[in-house]
Amino acid sequence: MAKKQEEKRSGINSNEFNSAITQICEEKGINKDRVMQTVEAALAAAYKKDYGKKSQNIRAEIDGVSGGVNFFLIKEVVDETSREFVVFDEEGEREEKMEEVVDGEEKLPRFNPERDITLEDAILIKKDAKVGDTIETELETQENYGRVAAQTAKQVIIQRIREAEKDAMYEEYKEKEGEILNGTVQRIEGQNVFIDLGKATGILFPSEQVKGEEYKIGQRLKVYLGKIESDTRGPGIILSRTHSEMVRRLFELEVPEIFSGTVEIKAIAREAGSRTKIAVIAKEEGIDPIGSCVGQKGTRVQAIIDELGGEKIDIIEWNENIEKFIGASLSPAKVLAVKIANEEEKEAVVIVPEDQLSLAIGQRGQNVRLAAKLTNWKIDVTGDNAEKKETVEKTEESSSNESESTDIQSEEGVESKKESEK
Repeated sequence: MAKKQEEKRSGINSNEFNSAITQICEEKGINKDRVMQTVEAALAAAYKKDYGKKSQNIRAEIDGVSGGVNFFLIKEVVDETSREFVVFDEEGEREEKMEEVVDGEEKLPRFNPERDITLEDAILIKKDAKVGDTIETELETQENYGRVAAQTAKQVIIQRIREAEKDAMYEEYKEKEGEILNGTVQRIEGQNVFIDLGKATGILFPSEQVKGEEYKIGQRLKVYLGKIESDTRGPGIILSRTHSEMVRRLFELEVPEIFSGTVEIKAIAREAGSRTKIAVIAKEEGIDPIGSCVGQKGTRVQAIIDELGGEKIDIIEWNENIEKFIGASLSPAKVLAVKIANEEEKEAVVIVPEDQLSLAIGQRGQNVRLAAKLTNWKIDVTGDNAEKKETVEKTEESSSNESESTDIQSEEGVESKKESEK
């Protein structure tokens, strides 16, 4: 009986209240303390609406055990250095200033008895009070609130919980930047594709879509979380299907050796939807880095190719010897020799068999372009016939120079002989 009377007096059933708060926290994925603060702010707003004044600063405090609510009026301790004091006469007219503001300085806020308390008065309540402290005075608890106050409290709760939900969602997805997420195509607006990620919706802009890929509502696909931005309407989740790091994450998912760190991806060069080259290296002896990535009968790399819509993937072994690495980067073309033309400018000339020239360059120069991006070197590809022709031309030029030199020497010898006979 006493318990029911207590609940009636306080106006909140503590068990039902705690259950409701817990349910909200689980559904929205937000902190319980944040929700409690929201409800307290709403109760304070309702109290202020019906029983307080517009300029007052009121705080509500909920007892988690009993469910009782206490209200406090908060005032800041001030003096003449922090507030402008104005004296009024009996008729309410402004008489004089107790504190003049120096010209050129920012004007001090006016003393408000509803929000401020002088240091002299604060010391009477709290002996060690000083300027800048806050003094809380407990207010009379009220049980009945009007419709407007209740509506105000409802709006505060809805707004604060939405803000808390947005913040929680932002923090959650901020930690997932640079990861692969599973999503479902929710809707398509123009060229923008919206992906349902579960708790949030991300956007796939045209620039982040693979050329030639078609997306349908309800389609499941993997996406790369490139960037998340804080927005007033919620976190802006920017997704990608073209980012080169997406290939790295897919290999980490499919290849245990890469996930564990025994095989490392050193470099990636990608033209989304067409071809990708990756350079891998083994961190432990006895491990084949290329074989680990390809998998038995190519199952591992094939799973990645299928996820990327048939995009071709060349797996190359990383080599500290730049000449060997450049040669391998032009795979599947066969390379005869690699010559360093300018080490400072990172320029190299690659010689390939004449019948391999088109394969080394690739369609529209794609193969050599990806190789240059992978190695970070400028690569000039030439056929072996051109090299042979250049060698022959140099040999013929050298022979011609020697012949001319001999003829000149012969002519000089004849002239010298004639002069001696004279």
